[in-house]
Amino acid sequence: MVKELIIDSSPSGVTIALVEDKQLVELHKEHINNNYAVGDIYLGRIKKIMPGLNAAFVDVGYEKDAFLHYFDLGPQVQSLIKLTKIKRNGSVSGTLLDNFKLEGDINKAGKISEVVSKNLVLPVQIAKEPISTKGPRLSSDLSIAGRYIVLVPFSNVISISKKIKSNTERNRLKKIIESIKPKNFGVIIRTVSEGKGVAELQKDLLDSVTKWENFIKKLPDAEPSKRVWGEMDRTSTLIRDILSTDFTNVYVNDSNLFEDIRSYVHEISPEMEKIVKIYKHKEPIFEHFGIEKQIKNAFGKTVNLAGGAYLVVEHTEALHVVDVNSGNRTASKENQEENALQVNKEAAKEIARQLRLRDMGGIVVIDFIDMHKPANRKMLFDYLKELMLLDRAKHTILPPSKFGLVQITRQRVRPEMNIVTSEKCPTCDGTGEIKASIVLMDDIENNLTYILQEQNEKNITLCVHPYIEAYIKKGFISLQWKWFFKFGQRIKIKAVPSYNLTEFHFISSKDEEIKL
Repeated sequence: MVKELIIDSSPSGVTIALVEDKQLVELHKEHINNNYAVGDIYLGRIKKIMPGLNAAFVDVGYEKDAFLHYFDLGPQVQSLIKLTKIKRNGSVSGTLLDNFKLEGDINKAGKISEVVSKNLVLPVQIAKEPISTKGPRLSSDLSIAGRYIVLVPFSNVISISKKIKSNTERNRLKKIIESIKPKNFGVIIRTVSEGKGVAELQKDLLDSVTKWENFIKKLPDAEPSKRVWGEMDRTSTLIRDILSTDFTNVYVNDSNLFEDIRSYVHEISPEMEKIVKIYKHKEPIFEHFGIEKQIKNAFGKTVNLAGGAYLVVEHTEALHVVDVNSGNRTASKENQEENALQVNKEAAKEIARQLRLRDMGGIVVIDFIDMHKPANRKMLFDYLKELMLLDRAKHTILPPSKFGLVQITRQRVRPEMNIVTSEKCPTCDGTGEIKASIVLMDDIENNLTYILQEQNEKNITLCVHPYIEAYIKKGFISLQWKWFFKFGQRIKIKAVPSYNLTEFHFISSKDEEIKL
């Protein structure tokens, strides 16, 4: 599979398209001054304790208070509170945790009122960006992500990605991290670290420790409700998380951003620096690579499939619904079941892509075409699970229900990607109403009077929609003849199919448009 990143930089922000075998599969937008991004750490102030929800609302400077549940406090939240108080009092210097005494873990079944209190100042990390009318969701179980590892303060546990299957490799990685990690820091070893040497892992670990130290240095003077430490920009975060040897090109249309990305790729994976390329053509980058057309086709309520079938995608406050329709796909009674299976498999492939492309999170319900054979239903379920393996978001797929519905839950950490694919009607300018056709001829005739009698133009051509051309020429004594008698010269009528119904233009004898 050939993977490419196409990055379009504009004054309003950066749009990143992930393309697999020339097909758009992910689209990310990063706006300038994008606050409250996942991974950012804020110094929050507890505004309200909600015992019924076992949660607290926290002021992080957003228009709506952020939500912090007891389960998101993290087992070592007491250590974090203690460190925050010590640092803000200025009683201890140093940024690492070598001499720091950890507090005990909090009770898993405890109450939030036993741990935090109103007006308590506490560092919190954005776990989910603001979505719709809700504020951000927070966690005080802090972590700092690198390319190969994730650094977890107030812990000594080393965890390894389940996707690394080899026991030999798991043991090797664990021994390397045990020998280089600082005291009172836990580490999560990411999948991409498989096969990497000591030098690469140590450099990534030291980079993460440096980020922690920068956060601790800012903590004493930080203002409550303000950001203390920010994640990298969305472009660098995406490259950090998905860059692999499968990538062949990363195209960027901005020279400054190109230099930033190239230096970052050189830092994390020097051998791949050459794949970062600057795009210099006059044509917009998304149009050149066919991204713009794919966006128009893929977003919207109806998504057409190659075989004639189509999807209808509806969004509600509670869930997303996808209906699969066979469309004009026909089949005889003998192969109806086989035809349903083929349409469903084609739809499943597009649905797996749509979930990634629109970043649809929460509950997704899919109404596939009914199939009577259990073997076919199982085949479809297994096929959908296989397709969803490419999705980096955590998800769960349930087998088809009695009614043939497939339910998916998918992790949602940022607002769903929503792009308006319809365009404003050029005829009515979006009002849904156009000028009365009965006065169109009056408009044309008034303009003819001005052009021929006041401007003294000769041999002009009137360009109109084909329907209007037919109307002007119809009858023995047509409008065209009436104008001839009125103005003393013949007016050529030319039909232009691309015009809207009420559009018209006048062309001079020099083949130039007459501006009115």
